[in-house]
Amino acid sequence: MKTELGLRPEPAAPIVALLDGDLPSRLPTATPQTEEKIDPVRRARAFAEPLLADHLLGTGEQALAHADGVAAILAGVGAAPSMQAASYLVYAGDYLNKPEEIVAKAFGESDASLVSHTRRLVQIQRAAREAKVEDQRKQEQTELVRKMLLAFSRDLRVVLLRLASRLQTLRWFAASKTPCPRDLAAESLQVFAPLANRLGIWQIKWELEDLAFRFLEPEQYHQLAKGLHEKRVEREQSVEAVRAALERELQSQGIAAQVQGRPKHLYSIWKKMRGKGLTLERVFDLRALRVVVAEVADCYAVLARLHELYTPVDGEFDDYIARPKPNGYQSLHTVVIAADGRPMEVQIRTRAMHEHAEHGVAAHWAYKEAGTKGYAGVTAAGEFEEQVAQARKAVLRQLLAWERDYITESGPAFDDRIYVFTPQANVVELCADATAIDFAYALHTDLGHRCRGAKVDGQMVPLNTPLKSGQTVEIVALKEGGPSLDWLNAELGYLQSPRSKAKVRAWFNAQVQTHTIAKGRELVEKLLQREGKTAVKLDDLAARLGFKSADALFEVVGKDEYSLRNIETLLRPPVPEADEEELLVQKHTRSPASEGRTPKGGVLVVGVDSLLTSLARCCRPAPPDVIAGYVTRGKGVAIHRADCSNLRQMAKTSPERVIAVAWGEPAPDRQGKTAQYPVDLVVEAADRPGLLRDVLELFAKDKLHVISVNQQSGKGKPARNDLSRMNFTVEVSDAQRLQQTLVALSQLSGVRSARRR
Repeated sequence: MKTELGLRPEPAAPIVALLDGDLPSRLPTATPQTEEKIDPVRRARAFAEPLLADHLLGTGEQALAHADGVAAILAGVGAAPSMQAASYLVYAGDYLNKPEEIVAKAFGESDASLVSHTRRLVQIQRAAREAKVEDQRKQEQTELVRKMLLAFSRDLRVVLLRLASRLQTLRWFAASKTPCPRDLAAESLQVFAPLANRLGIWQIKWELEDLAFRFLEPEQYHQLAKGLHEKRVEREQSVEAVRAALERELQSQGIAAQVQGRPKHLYSIWKKMRGKGLTLERVFDLRALRVVVAEVADCYAVLARLHELYTPVDGEFDDYIARPKPNGYQSLHTVVIAADGRPMEVQIRTRAMHEHAEHGVAAHWAYKEAGTKGYAGVTAAGEFEEQVAQARKAVLRQLLAWERDYITESGPAFDDRIYVFTPQANVVELCADATAIDFAYALHTDLGHRCRGAKVDGQMVPLNTPLKSGQTVEIVALKEGGPSLDWLNAELGYLQSPRSKAKVRAWFNAQVQTHTIAKGRELVEKLLQREGKTAVKLDDLAARLGFKSADALFEVVGKDEYSLRNIETLLRPPVPEADEEELLVQKHTRSPASEGRTPKGGVLVVGVDSLLTSLARCCRPAPPDVIAGYVTRGKGVAIHRADCSNLRQMAKTSPERVIAVAWGEPAPDRQGKTAQYPVDLVVEAADRPGLLRDVLELFAKDKLHVISVNQQSGKGKPARNDLSRMNFTVEVSDAQRLQQTLVALSQLSGVRSARRR
């Protein structure tokens, strides 16, 4: 039965009251008197035993035996009794309805916080290992486990508990000969062993590495172990001979030293062989000694005497006392050629350095929690207490440095990120101060759009509530719906993630586009009804007009960027061709019919003396515009501006009908006045009272005759609710006169653009 995530079985009778939040009278209460008299480890075990006795962890381990093993590992690295006691409380919490509340009542807020944070990490680890996802996603989950461990590393007790728990699990797999999941072994090697190294707990680090190596590379492990075993007796005899000789020599020099053989763990040997391409015989530190002395000065005295007795190997000396490792490790390392001609590594350190190397930060906690009464014979007061505090700060600095290492590799700083859970215990990484809406968008865009409420750790909260690392978030969503414009209001604080904001904006932009397309579709369909062409397929019509799809056509029509006249021209059936002679007009004369179409001054068709011409209404050309002619069917030559979109469309289908034309000499009309040309102007401005009056006054000032006015207000339309569009037709003798008028129009209050159509 799984326990790490809290599948709660039916509780036994003696703890029913405990599950309801009340402490049974037979359990010890958290009074100062009992805390002093009762061993905290025994008290915690008595509390947890009825809860854990008959249950298994997800790995298959017996829960109580696992907790015993974790407590023993913590004791072995020098952790304080309160830390050992916590190993029982963490696993007992999986069988309590309100574990934090109950543990707080029985053991205090500190232990309750430890239980809460550690259980969160257990959930993350299971989610990373058990998620049925592709390899890349599993790698991402492993990175999240690493980041969450670092996020909780401000309380190093949590990390120490997880390290001890993982080591105990790997020991169980090895002892029971149960196959270990590769994901669990890989996580141990990639996450937990480096973390143990940063904390300086060498004893846990090397065992984690060896056991993970055993499960991940079984062939190489057993081959290396066999090779070492075959040479073990010979190696032990030679090491003992050198050890005894060195210890006698140091004593004769008046140096009190403890000399011991140092085991070399398999993973370290294999990594060195693989990294340097060495055979087993070429690994220098298979034989190794460790010399432990009282003072730093003794370390260098031992080194000097050692180099007098034996020949040192060039390039194999490291002074980690003068230059400690990032995790605080200090020692002298040297390799010498022993009397038998073979190399041997020797480490030289003080007792305090040795204690730190073996136990790391766990030892600091033991001293710190001892208080002024002392622990294990050491008094944690005065100068020593200050040294312990400085050591703990150094460890935390190294953890932060580890964070920076992984920031460079995998993303932004941890101070700018938070990590929360889905109800299924999957980890979601968010920006700092992210809200439930950000969380919903991180899971799925559609879920973000439909989000209407959220539960954080089971409690309903406002949608703009900032989330914190470790919280479990559940989204309440509608079956259909969209975001609110309020979410984009920065002052209301609904969204913090730029990605979430972009998704909300994209949704509203899509709504505007949908409205524009619907408007364009309506205009096109009405045109088809007027032309009696309702059977025409819209996609085919769009393709004939040069658009990729019908929606693309509707969008530009809905934006008033494409004239419906183009569609009319395409849809109307061809008129029978007139003879070329019908297009000719009597030379130097005009019929009454043509006079209404050709302004005084006329247009000259290159290569033809007199030809019926008319000015196109779509672009309204006027001198001195660059113009071109198009030979129509039975209506003479239509004169267009050279940049007219309609002319371009017609030229694509019938390029042979485009002919060169030019403006003729200006001539007065019947009243003797200069010929006038109608020109269309478009003015877009913020709608306001008196806008049309101001524009007409400007036209009157410039002596422009306005023959047509059409004003359209955008009120009630999405994204255009303050825009007024005005279309004017004015008469001018020279289009160049319009430039100063357009400049003056653009300077009117509220006018956004003034242009010629």
